[in-house]
Amino acid sequence: MASSACLLFLLSACGDAGQGSPTLPTRGPKPIVGVILPDRTTSTRWEEQDRPLLTQAFNYADIEPFMENAEGDEAKFAQIADEMIRRKVKVMMITPLSAAGGLAVQKKAKAAGIPVIDYDRVTLGGQAEYHVGFDSVNVGQLQGDGLLGCLGDKPGAQIIEIQGAPTDHNATLFAQGQKSRLSSKYDSGALKLVKSQPVADWNNDLGGQLFEQILNENGGKVDGVVAANDGLAGAVIAVLKKKNLRVPVTGQDATVDGLRAVLGGDQCVTVYKPVRDEAEAAARLAIAIARGDLEGADDLATGNLRDPVARRDVKSVLLGATLIKKDNVRTLVTEGIVKPAELCAGALAQVCAQQDILGG
Repeated sequence: MASSACLLFLLSACGDAGQGSPTLPTRGPKPIVGVILPDRTTSTRWEEQDRPLLTQAFNYADIEPFMENAEGDEAKFAQIADEMIRRKVKVMMITPLSAAGGLAVQKKAKAAGIPVIDYDRVTLGGQAEYHVGFDSVNVGQLQGDGLLGCLGDKPGAQIIEIQGAPTDHNATLFAQGQKSRLSSKYDSGALKLVKSQPVADWNNDLGGQLFEQILNENGGKVDGVVAANDGLAGAVIAVLKKKNLRVPVTGQDATVDGLRAVLGGDQCVTVYKPVRDEAEAAARLAIAIARGDLEGADDLATGNLRDPVARRDVKSVLLGATLIKKDNVRTLVTEGIVKPAELCAGALAQVCAQQDILGG
């Protein structure tokens, strides 16, 4: 037992009998990693998934997380960053609300000698040393493929696109991926693009209002909707229901609400981006930097994302995504991503039974 105790304290706390109390080695303060999440409204993922996953990873690595939510407020975003710089965090991980806000923070961090990781969104024209996110062009391609699969062979189907924030480069890349699948259909007349509408700040309420306006201007006619994420999809679906319409609608993020809409037939597809993998990759990168292992950090960032504004390649970790339809929602349950009780409440119990979801 004595030897076990010695091993438990890495031999440093054990002494011979009669030599007084053992002395534990002194430990310096834990390195701090600063994380700024963007908001709580555009997607539930930030607080429900990213925060606990990142917190767990940093705590396990004996790194102190200093994690705050900007609540969609540029001023608060800047204030949080200033406090992180004051506390001398070893690395900052930010999800910028805009390119201008992200760049302003990155300039201050660089002056203070603090590396920055762009998390999930790249800051166009920015100075971040690293980026961790998903292959956003591929996400858009999956959305385009999903819409085409849902539409079938309907000739001249009228499509409305409700895109994300024009200030978010990811939204631009999603649209780029969608166009790679849909533009030729628009050009040939196989599909008709009614309008492609960006939505400032990914605001779901605004997205619903803009969709309804476009729909009304088109005489209430629509055959399919490209909605850039599940939040915007939900706003679109609310308008469609008000007008007693049901047409294929895409989404993204595989939120519980989005998955329930897919199971219920109101939303045709969503795109699952494994936030767990993104958070793990970002945490590993941040931990390496916080420990001073910059060579190890570079080894983790095996890809590059082109910043067309700064005209530079940002060292990146780029992750893949999966198209989710009604018949494969169950895979997210079996992988423990979402719980049956969350999906199957109320009227969806019968659908879940049919899809063998209740049994996991």
